[in-house]
Amino acid sequence: MRTYELSKNGYDRSKRYLAGGVASSLRAAMKPVPLFAESAQGAVVRDVDGNAYIDYLLGYGPLILGHAYGPVNEKVYAAMQRGITYGLQHQGEIELAKLLTEVLPCADKVALSGSGTEAVMLALRLARAYTGRSKIIRFHGHYHGWSDSIYTSFPSADMPSASASATASGAVPPGTAGQSELSLRDVVLLPWNDQAALEAALAEHEGEIAAVISEPVMCNSGCIVPRPGYLEFMREATAKRGIVLILDEVITGFRLGLGGAHGRFGIKPDLVTVGKAMGGGFAVSGVAGRAELMALIDDGTVSHLGTLNGNCVATAAALATIGELAKDDGAAYDKMEKNASKLTAGLRTLLGKHGIRGVINEIGPVFHFIFTEQTVVEDFASFNLRDSAKYALFAERMLEAGVLVRPNGLWYVSAAHEDADIDATLEAADRVLGGLR
Repeated sequence: MRTYELSKNGYDRSKRYLAGGVASSLRAAMKPVPLFAESAQGAVVRDVDGNAYIDYLLGYGPLILGHAYGPVNEKVYAAMQRGITYGLQHQGEIELAKLLTEVLPCADKVALSGSGTEAVMLALRLARAYTGRSKIIRFHGHYHGWSDSIYTSFPSADMPSASASATASGAVPPGTAGQSELSLRDVVLLPWNDQAALEAALAEHEGEIAAVISEPVMCNSGCIVPRPGYLEFMREATAKRGIVLILDEVITGFRLGLGGAHGRFGIKPDLVTVGKAMGGGFAVSGVAGRAELMALIDDGTVSHLGTLNGNCVATAAALATIGELAKDDGAAYDKMEKNASKLTAGLRTLLGKHGIRGVINEIGPVFHFIFTEQTVVEDFASFNLRDSAKYALFAERMLEAGVLVRPNGLWYVSAAHEDADIDATLEAADRVLGGLR
């Protein structure tokens, strides 16, 4: 029986000094207690109580090569010896920007930032400046960071929201208390994967829409892929109306291939946001896109600010991570997808073995595990019929069995996971699912 006494003590101490006891609100949802890590290597993380876990949380997505990956750390350490950040330009910025224009199909130029939230803020600003319009279409269940202008209610087992439905006035519900009442007035919130709904909204708001922003895969809410023709329609309809199409690839970028989801699907957005996996665990993000839009930064029309943008550590980490992912014709992707497929196939078999109803939606090395009576989950409405409490209990018991998973059901597989990790995970899941039955 595992004990978590030192993590519990750490959490109690943390709450005296750190608001909420955690540095990001998501982490407070972990049961039986938010873990305090001691160290990590490869696909394994160890807590302060000496417990080891096979890790599918992966820092909420960035650790695509696993923990403490030597070749990346070496490049970062070498960069640090020359200076961590200058507030001046340096060669690493040029090299990373050039590389991104080479691997991202939509990229003529890029701008570098520190987080996915910042990248989305810049993309929206570019779209509004370019079109001279103000309204933004976004979709239920998509997450685009937590800035006031785009953060809407987001029901999730580990992401509390201010409200799960529209306000009494019919306005878009905010994601948290403290958002300005006016912050979301220009947001039009629609169901995703619904071509008719998008077409109707574009017609209703003709001449008012600056941008449509969408995850190319609805990763946070069911790992739902677009229906055939949906992204193609989105691209065609926005281009026809002079609307900027933004694909938010903070999760899918560099996880579904070097070209991200838009490269995988053959869709060319006007702007794309990238982050998470791009830095292999270091804080870096970017906006890439058409030269005409990026020119608004060139000429000063749109300000792009940030003290640590393009710093030496971030650029070194991103260059090293992308370089490792590109090795041997993308062998890391082949390995990740093979292991993810083995894991999801095994989990589906175990659901059948134990007579538990569930759905696992998978694309590449990321998948969502859902307990539900539905036979398919392909939109946000059906995703919301899941038994989130049952999954949270599953996650807690998997932790006791030595496997770390996110309480909302989203799993990431890294290049560090080996066959033995997959086998051990399935053995743990077999025991846990047997107990849930």
